[in-house]
Amino acid sequence: MTAPVFVVEHIDAGSGGQYALEGPEGRHAVSVKRLRPGEDVVLTDGAGRWAECVVLAAEGKDRLVVRLDTVSEEPEPTPRITVVQALPKGDRGEVAVETMTEVGVDAIVPWTASRCITQWKGERGLKALGKWRATAREAGKQSRRVRFPEVTDAATSKQVAALLAKADFAAVLHESGTEPLATAELPADGEIVLVVGPEGGVSPEELALFAEAGARAYVLGPTVLRTSTAGTAAAALLLGRTGRWS
Repeated sequence: MTAPVFVVEHIDAGSGGQYALEGPEGRHAVSVKRLRPGEDVVLTDGAGRWAECVVLAAEGKDRLVVRLDTVSEEPEPTPRITVVQALPKGDRGEVAVETMTEVGVDAIVPWTASRCITQWKGERGLKALGKWRATAREAGKQSRRVRFPEVTDAATSKQVAALLAKADFAAVLHESGTEPLATAELPADGEIVLVVGPEGGVSPEELALFAEAGARAYVLGPTVLRTSTAGTAAAALLLGRTGRWS
């Protein structure tokens, strides 16, 4: 098991410096994980900067003092993988975000598709978006990532089309696809954008809009996956095929 990961706003000190982990993260380290002097931890800003540390002292219930042994910067992965995720029902959105974060997706775009039963509006929408972002943060820590996925604001179909138009590879998971995603020609770098539709499927109008933007429809396999699992399965396939999992 690798060292536990804790999130900080900034890592300003260099190697050999000290850092005091306080607040909720410090409380989790001291009172929940019960870390003690000599144990290893990792601090990260969630944006690629991270430090391997050794615990020097646990003070009170919420303060952990560590020594920064090495400070590193993880380069941005390539090709970058963005999943446009239609809003699922209930808590399946958080399930999708959690598992996509664990496998290594770089960005998640909540999509208000025309056939979505769930709609993000007003305070309810802001609360739901906050849950997605908190889930990505916690899943990033659990999976020992030091570069967490960006969870953007909810996008309309037109905004998704604009994102697809800029991509180096744009795909929509849909049963109308004639080519498996497993055999698609993928770029060695740049941006891959993958669209996962809602429970009711991507509408013909949305398919046409996305096709105009340069996206093609692909099938993932012979079975039908839930919207909350399709993105994770497809991302795992892409990560393996692009060499990011090699």
